[in-house]
Amino acid sequence: MTKREIKKKYQGTFLGLAWSFISPLLMLAIYTFVFAVVFKARWGISGEESRIDFAIILFAGLIVFGIFSESVNLSPGLIIGNSNYVKRVIFPLEILSIISVGSVLFNAAMSILILLLMQMLFKGFLPITVIFFPLVVLPVILLSLGVSWFFSALGVYIRDIGQLLGFLTTILFYTSAVFFPLSALPENYQQVLKFNPLVVIIEQSRNVLIYGYFPDWVSILAAFLVSSLAAWIGFWWFQKTRKGFADVL
Repeated sequence: MTKREIKKKYQGTFLGLAWSFISPLLMLAIYTFVFAVVFKARWGISGEESRIDFAIILFAGLIVFGIFSESVNLSPGLIIGNSNYVKRVIFPLEILSIISVGSVLFNAAMSILILLLMQMLFKGFLPITVIFFPLVVLPVILLSLGVSWFFSALGVYIRDIGQLLGFLTTILFYTSAVFFPLSALPENYQQVLKFNPLVVIIEQSRNVLIYGYFPDWVSILAAFLVSSLAAWIGFWWFQKTRKGFADVL
């Protein structure tokens, strides 16, 4: 079903699955132009920083945040858009969120491939720590799944939730250290932002994908525990409210 969902997204388009490569490249080009060329933003890494350096660092953060934001923004319409599964057949509705997150991960995998190719092309090497990325990003996957379960169920009862989530993910976008390093903030702000598991995972993803640093396993474990709790709460809420889906729809 995940494979079918991916195909459906590009069905009828002239370029088909090629859009999974083109879209992140266009997104990367636009953000790099705006921040590195227009605003002349710099990441503050040691040595002479090029626009390619900025683009690669920015892209890594965009990929990780995109897994969460896309999963969340798709969630309110999952049950509503598949009401035939609710009304007519016995179907494990909870797997709709798994399918949705799975299709988002496919797009993220294409973006990661582009990021690694950029590193090889412009830097000439890949750090060995890249192998740790699946473990580093696992908490974001769990968090996305939990939030998807929660809001897919809530979206059945409150149809306005989609508009609210778009607003909230925009706020998160600018407060999750996507466009700036956490070290650029005063110490007290850093401590506040660290309560956001996305900030921790974005920072750790850059460490293993770009800088060649080993993950901070304590931070990863803390993010994993928080995300696991979020996944459990989301699943509990979904199971608790699913009995009323058919009546509302």
